[in-house]
Amino acid sequence: MFSIFNRDPTKKLKKQHAMKLEKAMHAQRNGDIKSYSQLTYEAEEIYSKIRAIEGKREG
Repeated sequence: MFSIFNRDPTKKLKKQHAMKLEKAMHAQRNGDIKSYSQLTYEAEEIYSKIRAIEGKREG
């Protein structure tokens, strides 16, 4: 009934995911492959959390 007042729990995670991917892109362009791989790994962990939350919402 009042679903318009509920916050999206994935909104903050999606923002963090986008920022990690952007930082990873810049690290890759600067030739820092170690940082690129670490940031990409962290972004994938955040994405898996997003998918888990969205799966609970649908199921």
